[in-house]
Amino acid sequence: MPRRKSTHVDDPIAVGHRLREARKQAGLSQRQLSFPGCSPAYISRIEAGDRIPSLQLLREMGRRLGVSEDYLATGAERHDEKAVLVEAEISLRLDERELAGALYAEALERATTSDERASALVGLGQLAFREGKPREAIARLEEARSVARADLSDQPGWADTLGRAYASIDQLEASIGIFERSLAAAEGRNDPIEAVRFAVLLANAYIDKTEFHEAEQLLDRVLTLAPDSRDPIFRARLYWSQSRLHAAREDHPRAARYARKALNLLELTEHTYYTAQAHQLLAHIELDRRNPEEAIELLQKGLALLADSGTPIDIALFKLEEARALIQLERLEEAASLAMDASGLLTDASPQDGGRGYALVAEVFSELGDSRKALELYELAAEMLSAHPSRYLVEVYEKLAAMLEAEGQKDEALNVLKKAVAVQTHTA
Repeated sequence: MPRRKSTHVDDPIAVGHRLREARKQAGLSQRQLSFPGCSPAYISRIEAGDRIPSLQLLREMGRRLGVSEDYLATGAERHDEKAVLVEAEISLRLDERELAGALYAEALERATTSDERASALVGLGQLAFREGKPREAIARLEEARSVARADLSDQPGWADTLGRAYASIDQLEASIGIFERSLAAAEGRNDPIEAVRFAVLLANAYIDKTEFHEAEQLLDRVLTLAPDSRDPIFRARLYWSQSRLHAAREDHPRAARYARKALNLLELTEHTYYTAQAHQLLAHIELDRRNPEEAIELLQKGLALLADSGTPIDIALFKLEEARALIQLERLEEAASLAMDASGLLTDASPQDGGRGYALVAEVFSELGDSRKALELYELAAEMLSAHPSRYLVEVYEKLAAMLEAEGQKDEALNVLKKAVAVQTHTA
C-alpha cells in the first residue's frame, strides 16, 4: 500500500536538503545532532529524503540547530513566536496573568533560538514576581540570563524585576549589585529616566540594609539626575523613599510628612497599586506614632485599591500592619490570628517581614500570659531578623530579654541585651 502523503512537510527531499544545510551551518555532524529516538542513521535517511520526520523530531532538531520546525518542514517561517511573545507581554501589562502565563509557556515550548527562549523565561519570571513568588522569579530570570548571556545593564526592565526579587527575600548584596551596575550604565548612556529609576531602587536597597548614609546621598543625587521632572510618579517615588529613610531612622513626623506627600501625588494618578502601597506605608508610620485608628482607616482604603492586583505578599503585609493596630487597640485574639496568617505567607518570601510577623504573635501570647509560647516565637523572630539587623531586631531582643529576666534566667537575659546593644551600634 502506498504511504499516505504527509501534511506537515512540503517535500521529503526538500526537508532533507534544509536539514543538511542547517546542520552544516551549525557545524554539527550527524552523530553530534543525534539524540535518543533519532539516531545518526535515521538523520542520514531524513537528509536523503527517504524518511519524513515527525513534528516533534523537527522541533527538537530545530532547537539544536537554531532554526524553527516550520523552516525545516516547509522552508517558511511563520513568525508565530514573536507574535505569541507580544501577545503575552500585552496580557501581562493588562494584568491578565493566567493568559500571560499560558502564552509565555507556549512561547518557551516552541522557542528555537536562545533569544526566543530567554524572552519567554523573562516573561515567566516577571509574571512570577507579580504573583508574589520571588524565588520562582529569580530562578526564571537567572536561567534567562544564562541562556541569553545578557548584560543586565542593557535590560532595565529585566534588571528591575530581578533586583527587586532578590531584595524581597533579603538577598540585598545581589540586589544592590544589579542596581549599581544598571545605574552606572544608565548614566553612561545619558538616560536620565532609567538613571532615576535605578537610583531610587538602589537607595531603597540601602535603606533595607540599614546603610542610611549611602541612601541619603543617593536620594540627594536623584534631584540632580532629573532636576526639572514634573512627573508625579517620579516625585512620589522620591517622597516614598525619603519617607522610608526617615521611618527607618525613627524620625516619625518627617516620615509621615513625606509619606503624605507621596500619597497626595499618587491619588492624582491612575496608579491604584502604588496608591495602595502608599496607604500601607503611611499606616505603618502612624502605628509607629501610636495612632491605630487612623492606621486601620488607611489600611482599609489601601486594601480596597489593591482589589485583584495585589499579590499574596501584598495582602500579607497589610494584614501585618492591621495586626499591629489591633494590638495597640488591645484586640489581642484578632491580632494573633491576623499576624499568624501574615507570617505564614511571608516566611518564604521575606525573612525580615516574616520575623516581624512572628514578633507580633509573640507579643500577643505574652499579653495573654503564655510565656512559653511567647519566648519560642520571639526566638524564632530573632533568628529570622538577624540576617539583616534592624531596629525590629533590637525590639525583639529587648522584649526577649525582659521575658527571660521575668522567668529568672538573668544570665540569658544579659546575653540577649548585649546582642541588642551590638545591633544598635551596628545600625546607628
